[in-house]
Amino acid sequence: MTERRAFDGIVVLDLSQVYNGPYCTLLLGQLGAEIIKIEPFRGEPVRWRVVGEQQTAAFDLLNGGKKSLRLDLKNPRGRELFLRLVSRADVVVENFAPGTLQRLSLGYEVLAQANERIILASGRGYGASTPQAEMRAMDLTIQAVTGVMATTGRPDQPPTKAGPAVADFFGGTHLMGAVAAALYQRTVTGRGQHVEVAMQDAVTPSLASSIAGHLDSGGTLPERTGNRHGGLAVCPYNVYPASDGWVAILCMTDGHWQSLCRLMDRADLAGDPAYASPPARVAQMDKLDEIVAMWTGQLNRDAIVGRLQAAGVPCAAVLGLPDVMAGPLVGADGMIRPVRGAGDHPAYVFGSPLRLADSPPLPAEAAPDLGEHTEEILVRRLGLDASEVRELRDENIV
Repeated sequence: MTERRAFDGIVVLDLSQVYNGPYCTLLLGQLGAEIIKIEPFRGEPVRWRVVGEQQTAAFDLLNGGKKSLRLDLKNPRGRELFLRLVSRADVVVENFAPGTLQRLSLGYEVLAQANERIILASGRGYGASTPQAEMRAMDLTIQAVTGVMATTGRPDQPPTKAGPAVADFFGGTHLMGAVAAALYQRTVTGRGQHVEVAMQDAVTPSLASSIAGHLDSGGTLPERTGNRHGGLAVCPYNVYPASDGWVAILCMTDGHWQSLCRLMDRADLAGDPAYASPPARVAQMDKLDEIVAMWTGQLNRDAIVGRLQAAGVPCAAVLGLPDVMAGPLVGADGMIRPVRGAGDHPAYVFGSPLRLADSPPLPAEAAPDLGEHTEEILVRRLGLDASEVRELRDENIV
């Protein structure tokens, strides 16, 4: 049987940059779409943001397997070439500052004139109905306005950004979902459409525990709870010391709590009505955290995790980045895949978290050099000959 993937035959013109849009197109590409990354002459910002001439690891991670076309969209001829590509494509993805496509005379109405089936997918910072809709946004600013920073850190410390770029990647994931929905709807209507996803909207549901805690308590709970449950509704729920590091442990159910008590040899706690329900345990949170920490501090991480897992109690060792890069997430079928980049230098690209039984994963490929596929794309997709490509290069259009 011929191997096919979910988005085989779909052509995506990727105008996006940094993390939000490139993650959307990475996911589409890993399901079979052909991704043509269209960049300005100096490349997108993430390529060279570290001092030096070698492209950054961040660019490598998010752009594996894409094709790179260098194109000046501000030049009328470059714009004309782009619209010719649009006429033969399925999706355009962008996450420019608000109004950028309109200033380039490449808004959705113009794209739809070139191809009524085109889907324009726009990654935005703020929701269209919010006062900030026209403001520029980055992951940090979205964390600031959505409550992510206010709910991250300890109560006696300033608001802290989340370590991961949660707004960028939640936004990119939701944008990919919107593209998939629009492609499906096109099979019914025969038309494309403009889809938008605001990072502000995409990240807000992840605050469910904190928002619920705020509502349920009438606004009396602290916003920042450190490593404790965001709504302070679960206990034990924390990061506890081991003899060689740290372990995250949580007891979501009474059964988890009873199992933990048996492991700690604390039958007195298991049978004590003062700890018999989630609210009762939450009321004694400081005391219980101290008790659990006394037990974990006597054991190493592996011993704690082994015993808790065997008893069915949710837990995990807290791993640093060196541990992660030396662990099972890295490998040919992992989420972080080793490849050989330009000049045969070692690099990594992200794998896909989307697992479809009938859409096998693509082999990992390195991120492209800037403009690496320019001639291939112009010749194969637009039918230009070598002399025309040379002329475009000479005029600094490609």
